[in-house]
Amino acid sequence: MRRTIDWDGDAVTIIDQTALPADYRVLTLRTVDELIDAIRRLAVRGAPALGAAGALGVVLATREGGDVRASADRVAKARPTAVNLSWGVARALEKLDDGAEAVLAEALEILDEDERLNRAASAHAAEIVLALCNRRPLRLLSHCNAGHLATVAWGSALGVVWHLHERGLVESVLVDETRPLLQGARLTAWELAQAGVPYQVQPDGAAAAAMARGLVDCVLVGADRIAANGDVANKIGTYGLAIAARHHGVPFVVVAPSSTVDASLATGAQIAIEERAPDELRTLAGAAITPPDAGVFNPAFDVTPAELISAVVTEHGRYRPR
Repeated sequence: MRRTIDWDGDAVTIIDQTALPADYRVLTLRTVDELIDAIRRLAVRGAPALGAAGALGVVLATREGGDVRASADRVAKARPTAVNLSWGVARALEKLDDGAEAVLAEALEILDEDERLNRAASAHAAEIVLALCNRRPLRLLSHCNAGHLATVAWGSALGVVWHLHERGLVESVLVDETRPLLQGARLTAWELAQAGVPYQVQPDGAAAAAMARGLVDCVLVGADRIAANGDVANKIGTYGLAIAARHHGVPFVVVAPSSTVDASLATGAQIAIEERAPDELRTLAGAAITPPDAGVFNPAFDVTPAELISAVVTEHGRYRPR
């Protein structure tokens, strides 16, 4: 598979994640506004991929001219929860005084290192999962999408599945549908099918029942921001999944590159939680499924306390909370 997000010489290219699985298409983004729109509507998403998008947004800003830092700030604020977006912007801006080509070189370095870091993080996590689970082959449960599509390449939490599958250690993966935009059912299921990994899609509300029936050996999720104490912000529903896993004695493992750790935040209570548009719940495929004036609570993320997590794993191994 091509990179989820890349630079083609004069523009940003992305796999359009709003079109999958029905249509595999690549979009070319030539302006900061086009990139911001793609980020906001989730055409490009996933914390590591957003880090790359942030850096490439600064590249586009240097080519547009004008106030580069103001344009970069707009990119950084396109989505508030995933720290990688602002991290990528800040890292590229560090090279701004050295000129546009230095900014581009830094952005390309972020692209190149992404697969390397996520392969390392998921390899560490695979060994931790094997140490936590006695049964072989494993029945895993995933939430949202933390695979190739959430990164520049390879994947974080779903990268663990790739490592274990290569060794014949995966029996199957239960895939939560996951709001918003059913990213588990559309994206994770598509990636697993492409890789030939057996899977089943389930409604998010079935996860606890699956654990109660003994169908889950380990839960694997990614992260959009990790506080210094180990609290984790991830896609909405992760917190409830962690509570169910703790109740049923199922290991709960978070996998993310170290750029997802925000040491400036003491706890997850300080993480800003994005809320999505009400019509994402009021409509389905353009048709109304609620009364038109229905009130909506539609957070895109929640925060899972560190005490519910078996391990947070980065490319450096287990993250040790501060």
